[in-house]
Amino acid sequence: MTFEEARAQFPVLERYAYLNAGTNGPLARSTVAAALAEIERDLADGRTGMPWVEHVLELRKRARAGLAAVVGVDPLHVALTDSTTRGCATVLAGLDIGADDEVVMTGDEHFGLTGPVFASGARVVLAEADEEAILAAVTPRTRLVATSHVLWTTGRRLDLLRVREESGVPVLVDGAQSAGAIEVDATPFDFYTVSAQKWLCAPEPTGALYVRDPDRLRVRSPGYLAQSSYLPTGEFVPKEGAARFDSGWTGTPTLAGLVAALATHPEWRYERAAETAARCRELLAGKVEIVTPPGHSTLVSFRPGGDPTELVTALQERGVLVRELPGRNLVRASCGWWTSEDDLQRLAAGV
Repeated sequence: MTFEEARAQFPVLERYAYLNAGTNGPLARSTVAAALAEIERDLADGRTGMPWVEHVLELRKRARAGLAAVVGVDPLHVALTDSTTRGCATVLAGLDIGADDEVVMTGDEHFGLTGPVFASGARVVLAEADEEAILAAVTPRTRLVATSHVLWTTGRRLDLLRVREESGVPVLVDGAQSAGAIEVDATPFDFYTVSAQKWLCAPEPTGALYVRDPDRLRVRSPGYLAQSSYLPTGEFVPKEGAARFDSGWTGTPTLAGLVAALATHPEWRYERAAETAARCRELLAGKVEIVTPPGHSTLVSFRPGGDPTELVTALQERGVLVRELPGRNLVRASCGWWTSEDDLQRLAAGV
Protein backbone atom coordinates (compact mmCIF):
# COMPACT_ATOMS: atom_id res chain seq x y z
CA MET A 1 0.00 0.00 0.00
CA THR A 2 1.45 3.36 -1.02
CA PHE A 3 1.29 6.43 1.18
CA GLU A 4 -1.27 8.02 -1.12
CA GLU A 5 -3.48 4.92 -1.03
CA ALA A 6 -3.21 4.61 2.74
CA ARG A 7 -3.93 8.29 3.35
CA ALA A 8 -6.93 8.22 1.01
CA GLN A 9 -8.74 6.00 3.53
CA PHE A 10 -9.47 9.09 5.65
CA PRO A 11 -11.90 11.59 4.05
CA VAL A 12 -11.27 14.22 6.73
CA LEU A 13 -7.73 14.63 5.40
CA GLU A 14 -9.14 16.04 2.18
CA ARG A 15 -10.18 19.16 4.10
CA TYR A 16 -8.00 19.41 7.17
CA ALA A 17 -4.42 19.10 8.30
CA TYR A 18 -5.50 16.68 11.02
CA LEU A 19 -2.85 16.91 13.73
CA ASN A 20 -4.81 15.83 16.79
CA ALA A 21 -4.70 12.04 16.94
CA GLY A 22 -3.42 12.45 20.50
CA THR A 23 -7.08 13.17 21.28
CA ASN A 24 -8.94 11.21 18.58
CA GLY A 25 -7.54 9.85 15.35
CA PRO A 26 -9.23 10.26 11.96
CA LEU A 27 -11.84 7.69 10.96
CA ALA A 28 -11.39 5.62 7.82
CA ARG A 29 -14.17 4.87 5.35
CA SER A 30 -13.86 1.15 6.05
CA THR A 31 -14.20 1.74 9.80
CA VAL A 32 -17.44 3.67 9.41
CA ALA A 33 -18.74 1.23 6.78
CA ALA A 34 -18.17 -1.72 9.12
CA ALA A 35 -20.01 0.00 11.97
CA LEU A 36 -22.92 1.00 9.72
CA ALA A 37 -23.20 -2.54 8.35
CA GLU A 38 -23.65 -3.86 11.89
CA ILE A 39 -26.34 -1.28 12.63
CA GLU A 40 -28.19 -2.29 9.46
CA ARG A 41 -27.84 -5.96 10.37
CA ASP A 42 -29.22 -5.32 13.86
CA LEU A 43 -32.05 -3.26 12.39
CA ALA A 44 -33.09 -5.97 9.95
CA ASP A 45 -32.43 -9.13 11.96
CA GLY A 46 -32.55 -8.02 15.58
CA ARG A 47 -30.02 -8.45 18.34
CA THR A 48 -30.86 -11.95 19.51
CA GLY A 49 -30.32 -15.64 18.84
CA MET A 50 -27.22 -17.83 18.92
CA PRO A 51 -25.94 -16.79 15.46
CA TRP A 52 -25.91 -13.18 16.66
CA VAL A 53 -24.20 -14.07 19.96
CA GLU A 54 -21.57 -16.12 18.14
CA HIS A 55 -20.99 -13.22 15.77
CA VAL A 56 -20.41 -10.87 18.71
CA LEU A 57 -18.00 -13.30 20.37
CA GLU A 58 -16.08 -13.67 17.12
CA LEU A 59 -15.76 -9.89 16.81
CA ARG A 60 -14.47 -9.72 20.39
CA LYS A 61 -11.93 -12.45 19.63
CA ARG A 62 -10.69 -10.60 16.55
CA ALA A 63 -10.53 -7.27 18.39
CA ARG A 64 -8.57 -8.83 21.26
CA ALA A 65 -6.09 -10.42 18.86
CA GLY A 66 -5.65 -7.18 16.91
CA LEU A 67 -5.05 -5.08 20.03
CA ALA A 68 -2.65 -7.67 21.41
CA ALA A 69 -0.61 -7.47 18.22
CA VAL A 70 -0.32 -3.68 18.59
CA VAL A 71 1.55 -4.06 21.89
CA GLY A 72 3.30 -7.34 21.05
CA VAL A 73 1.62 -9.65 23.56
CA ASP A 74 -0.45 -12.85 23.68
CA PRO A 75 -4.22 -12.18 23.34
CA LEU A 76 -4.76 -14.30 26.46
CA HIS A 77 -3.28 -11.41 28.45
CA VAL A 78 -5.47 -8.66 26.95
CA ALA A 79 -8.73 -7.33 28.32
CA LEU A 80 -11.11 -5.28 26.17
CA THR A 81 -11.84 -1.94 27.85
CA ASP A 82 -13.58 1.27 26.95
CA SER A 83 -10.63 3.55 27.80
CA THR A 84 -7.22 3.91 29.38
CA THR A 85 -9.00 5.35 32.41
CA ARG A 86 -10.98 2.14 32.84
CA GLY A 87 -7.82 0.08 32.52
CA CYS A 88 -6.02 2.11 35.18
CA ALA A 89 -8.99 1.89 37.55
CA THR A 90 -9.19 -1.88 37.01
CA VAL A 91 -5.55 -2.32 38.00
CA LEU A 92 -5.70 -0.10 41.09
CA ALA A 93 -8.85 -1.81 42.36
CA GLY A 94 -7.53 -5.27 41.55
CA LEU A 95 -4.33 -4.63 43.50
CA ASP A 96 -6.37 -3.39 46.48
CA ILE A 97 -4.37 -0.18 46.49
CA GLY A 98 -5.45 1.93 49.48
CA ALA A 99 -4.45 4.41 52.15
CA ASP A 100 -1.61 2.24 53.46
CA ASP A 101 0.03 2.15 50.03
CA GLU A 102 2.28 4.47 48.08
CA VAL A 103 2.06 5.10 44.34
CA VAL A 104 4.79 6.95 42.45
CA MET A 105 3.74 9.07 39.48
CA THR A 106 5.16 12.00 37.54
CA GLY A 107 3.63 15.47 37.58
CA ASP A 108 2.90 15.21 33.85
CA GLU A 109 0.24 12.52 33.90
CA HIS A 110 -3.22 12.71 32.35
CA PHE A 111 -6.31 12.63 34.59
CA GLY A 112 -7.13 9.26 33.02
CA LEU A 113 -4.34 7.95 35.26
CA THR A 114 -4.19 10.46 38.11
CA GLY A 115 -7.94 10.34 38.75
CA PRO A 116 -8.07 6.59 39.47
CA VAL A 117 -4.87 6.80 41.54
CA PHE A 118 -6.27 9.62 43.68
CA ALA A 119 -9.61 7.83 44.06
CA SER A 120 -7.79 4.75 45.40
CA GLY A 121 -6.84 6.70 48.53
CA ALA A 122 -3.16 5.83 48.16
CA ARG A 123 -0.37 8.17 49.19
CA VAL A 124 0.75 9.77 45.93
CA VAL A 125 4.40 10.65 45.41
CA LEU A 126 4.95 12.99 42.46
CA ALA A 127 8.33 12.83 40.77
CA GLU A 128 9.88 14.81 37.96
CA ALA A 129 9.23 13.27 34.57
CA ASP A 130 12.51 11.43 34.12
CA GLU A 131 13.77 8.00 34.98
CA GLU A 132 16.28 9.08 37.65
CA ALA A 133 13.67 11.03 39.57
CA ILE A 134 11.12 8.21 39.40
CA LEU A 135 13.63 5.68 40.69
CA ALA A 136 14.72 8.05 43.47
CA ALA A 137 11.10 8.43 44.57
CA VAL A 138 10.58 4.67 45.08
CA THR A 139 10.68 3.56 48.72
CA PRO A 140 10.03 0.24 50.51
CA ARG A 141 6.44 1.43 50.92
CA THR A 142 5.88 1.85 47.17
CA ARG A 143 3.31 -0.61 45.80
CA LEU A 144 3.17 0.68 42.25
CA VAL A 145 4.81 3.01 39.76
CA ALA A 146 2.11 4.49 37.52
CA THR A 147 3.21 6.62 34.60
CA SER A 148 2.99 7.16 30.86
CA HIS A 149 5.22 5.61 28.23
CA VAL A 150 4.91 8.87 26.26
CA LEU A 151 3.88 11.94 28.24
CA TRP A 152 0.77 13.61 26.82
CA THR A 153 2.21 17.03 27.66
CA THR A 154 5.80 17.17 26.44
CA GLY A 155 5.83 14.05 24.27
CA ARG A 156 8.83 12.72 26.16
CA ARG A 157 9.27 8.94 26.07
CA LEU A 158 10.27 7.39 29.38
CA ASP A 159 12.53 4.35 29.67
CA LEU A 160 10.07 2.38 31.76
CA LEU A 161 11.88 -0.91 31.19
CA ARG A 162 14.76 0.55 33.19
CA VAL A 163 12.34 1.75 35.87
CA ARG A 164 10.80 -1.71 36.15
CA GLU A 165 14.11 -3.54 36.26
CA GLU A 166 15.91 -1.22 38.70
CA SER A 167 13.01 -0.56 41.06
CA GLY A 168 11.61 -4.08 41.23
CA VAL A 169 8.18 -2.48 41.71
CA PRO A 170 5.16 -3.30 39.51
CA VAL A 171 4.62 -0.72 36.75
CA LEU A 172 1.28 0.43 35.38
CA VAL A 173 1.87 2.05 31.99
CA ASP A 174 -0.49 4.60 30.48
CA GLY A 175 -0.06 3.80 26.80
CA ALA A 176 -2.51 6.35 25.43
CA GLN A 177 0.17 8.27 23.49
CA SER A 178 2.35 5.29 22.60
CA ALA A 179 0.23 2.31 21.51
CA GLY A 180 -0.31 2.64 17.78
CA ALA A 181 2.03 5.64 17.52
CA ILE A 182 5.38 3.99 18.24
CA GLU A 183 6.40 0.35 18.23
CA VAL A 184 5.59 -1.17 21.62
CA ASP A 185 6.55 -4.40 23.37
CA ALA A 186 4.47 -4.47 26.54
CA THR A 187 5.60 -7.92 27.70
CA PRO A 188 8.16 -6.68 30.31
CA PHE A 189 5.55 -4.57 32.09
CA ASP A 190 2.96 -5.61 34.61
CA PHE A 191 0.11 -3.58 33.14
CA TYR A 192 -0.19 -1.60 29.91
CA THR A 193 -3.23 0.36 28.72
CA VAL A 194 -4.35 1.22 25.18
CA SER A 195 -6.67 3.99 23.96
CA ALA A 196 -7.79 2.71 20.57
CA GLN A 197 -9.64 5.85 19.50
CA LYS A 198 -6.39 7.80 19.34
CA TRP A 199 -3.50 6.50 17.20
CA LEU A 200 -5.38 3.37 16.13
CA CYS A 201 -8.16 5.52 14.63
CA ALA A 202 -10.91 3.33 16.11
CA PRO A 203 -14.40 4.35 17.23
CA GLU A 204 -14.82 5.43 20.81
CA PRO A 205 -15.08 4.12 23.45
CA THR A 206 -12.53 1.38 22.78
CA GLY A 207 -9.30 0.29 24.40
CA ALA A 208 -7.36 -2.53 26.00
CA LEU A 209 -5.49 -3.52 29.13
CA TYR A 210 -2.51 -5.88 29.09
CA VAL A 211 -2.08 -7.87 32.31
CA ARG A 212 1.09 -9.93 32.54
CA ASP A 213 -0.16 -12.18 35.36
CA PRO A 214 -4.00 -12.14 35.46
CA ASP A 215 -4.16 -14.45 38.48
CA ARG A 216 -2.42 -11.84 40.66
CA LEU A 217 -5.06 -9.19 40.00
CA ARG A 218 -8.47 -9.41 41.68
CA VAL A 219 -11.68 -8.95 39.69
CA ARG A 220 -13.20 -6.05 41.62
CA SER A 221 -15.86 -4.89 39.16
CA PRO A 222 -17.05 -7.95 37.24
CA GLY A 223 -19.20 -7.62 34.17
CA TYR A 224 -21.22 -10.51 32.81
CA LEU A 225 -18.37 -11.51 30.51
CA ALA A 226 -15.90 -11.82 33.41
CA GLN A 227 -17.16 -15.28 34.36
CA SER A 228 -16.98 -18.70 32.79
CA SER A 229 -19.62 -19.96 35.24
CA TYR A 230 -21.48 -18.68 38.28
CA LEU A 231 -23.87 -19.69 41.08
CA PRO A 232 -27.12 -18.07 42.25
CA THR A 233 -25.15 -16.66 45.20
CA GLY A 234 -22.99 -14.64 42.78
CA GLU A 235 -19.91 -16.78 43.34
CA PHE A 236 -18.19 -17.21 39.98
CA VAL A 237 -15.26 -18.79 38.21
CA PRO A 238 -13.32 -16.11 36.31
CA LYS A 239 -12.57 -16.55 32.65
CA GLU A 240 -9.11 -17.68 31.71
CA GLY A 241 -6.57 -14.92 31.29
CA ALA A 242 -7.22 -11.20 31.16
CA ALA A 243 -10.69 -11.56 29.61
CA ARG A 244 -12.00 -11.60 33.19
CA PHE A 245 -11.18 -7.87 33.29
CA ASP A 246 -13.17 -6.93 30.18
CA SER A 247 -15.07 -3.69 30.83
CA GLY A 248 -18.38 -5.20 29.79
CA TRP A 249 -20.56 -5.40 26.72
CA THR A 250 -19.42 -3.48 23.65
CA GLY A 251 -21.93 -2.92 20.86
CA THR A 252 -21.39 -4.78 17.61
CA PRO A 253 -21.08 -1.55 15.55
CA THR A 254 -18.24 -0.38 17.79
CA LEU A 255 -16.56 -3.80 17.75
CA ALA A 256 -16.79 -4.08 13.98
CA GLY A 257 -15.44 -0.55 13.59
CA LEU A 258 -12.53 -1.38 15.88
CA VAL A 259 -11.65 -4.54 13.94
CA ALA A 260 -11.81 -2.61 10.67
CA ALA A 261 -9.70 0.23 12.06
CA LEU A 262 -6.95 -2.15 13.11
CA ALA A 263 -6.67 -3.23 9.46
CA THR A 264 -6.13 0.28 8.09
CA HIS A 265 -2.54 0.76 9.24
CA PRO A 266 0.32 -0.05 6.83
CA GLU A 267 3.40 -1.99 7.90
CA TRP A 268 5.58 1.11 7.56
CA ARG A 269 3.46 3.23 9.91
CA TYR A 270 5.98 3.62 12.74
CA GLU A 271 8.88 4.63 10.54
CA ARG A 272 6.72 7.08 8.61
CA ALA A 273 5.26 8.62 11.79
CA ALA A 274 8.74 9.14 13.25
CA GLU A 275 9.91 10.81 10.05
CA THR A 276 6.84 13.04 10.03
CA ALA A 277 7.44 14.17 13.62
CA ALA A 278 11.07 14.95 12.81
CA ARG A 279 9.98 16.99 9.78
CA CYS A 280 7.46 18.86 11.90
CA ARG A 281 10.22 19.84 14.34
CA GLU A 282 12.37 20.99 11.44
CA LEU A 283 9.64 23.27 10.05
CA LEU A 284 8.76 24.76 13.45
CA ALA A 285 12.36 25.32 14.58
CA GLY A 286 13.04 29.01 15.07
CA LYS A 287 9.35 29.88 15.02
CA VAL A 288 8.39 28.50 18.44
CA GLU A 289 9.99 26.88 21.47
CA ILE A 290 9.74 23.11 20.98
CA VAL A 291 9.62 21.19 24.27
CA THR A 292 9.42 17.62 22.92
CA PRO A 293 12.86 15.98 22.89
CA PRO A 294 13.90 14.92 19.37
CA GLY A 295 13.19 11.32 18.42
CA HIS A 296 11.00 10.58 21.44
CA SER A 297 7.49 10.31 20.03
CA THR A 298 4.99 11.35 17.38
CA LEU A 299 3.90 14.35 19.46
CA VAL A 300 5.45 17.76 18.90
CA SER A 301 4.57 20.09 21.76
CA PHE A 302 5.63 23.71 21.53
CA ARG A 303 5.34 27.00 23.38
CA PRO A 304 4.09 29.74 21.05
CA GLY A 305 5.15 33.35 21.27
CA GLY A 306 1.56 34.48 21.84
CA ASP A 307 -1.59 33.17 23.45
CA PRO A 308 -1.97 29.40 22.78
CA THR A 309 -5.78 29.53 22.76
CA GLU A 310 -5.78 32.22 20.11
CA LEU A 311 -3.24 30.30 18.03
CA VAL A 312 -5.25 27.05 18.13
CA THR A 313 -8.39 28.96 17.09
CA ALA A 314 -6.56 30.75 14.27
CA LEU A 315 -5.09 27.47 13.03
CA GLN A 316 -8.50 25.80 13.05
CA GLU A 317 -9.88 28.62 10.92
CA ARG A 318 -7.12 27.77 8.43
CA GLY A 319 -8.03 24.09 8.49
CA VAL A 320 -5.20 22.99 10.77
CA LEU A 321 -6.35 20.95 13.78
CA VAL A 322 -4.03 20.88 16.80
CA ARG A 323 -4.63 20.95 20.55
CA GLU A 324 -3.92 23.42 23.32
CA LEU A 325 -2.78 21.86 26.60
CA PRO A 326 -4.67 23.97 29.16
CA GLY A 327 -2.71 25.62 31.94
CA ARG A 328 0.66 24.70 30.43
CA ASN A 329 1.08 27.36 27.74
CA LEU A 330 1.62 24.59 25.20
CA VAL A 331 0.21 23.62 21.83
CA ARG A 332 0.50 20.01 20.70
CA ALA A 333 0.70 18.68 17.16
CA SER A 334 0.11 14.95 16.72
CA CYS A 335 2.02 13.62 13.71
CA GLY A 336 0.56 10.40 12.33
CA TRP A 337 1.79 8.15 9.56
CA TRP A 338 -0.99 9.69 7.47
CA THR A 339 0.35 13.24 7.90
CA SER A 340 1.55 14.81 4.64
CA GLU A 341 4.18 17.42 3.85
CA ASP A 342 1.37 19.81 2.93
CA ASP A 343 -0.20 19.31 6.38
CA LEU A 344 3.04 20.29 8.04
CA GLN A 345 3.62 23.25 5.75
CA ARG A 346 0.14 24.54 6.59
CA LEU A 347 0.92 24.23 10.31
CA ALA A 348 4.25 26.06 9.95
CA ALA A 349 2.67 28.83 7.88
CA GLY A 350 -0.08 29.31 10.45
CA VAL A 351 2.36 29.45 13.35
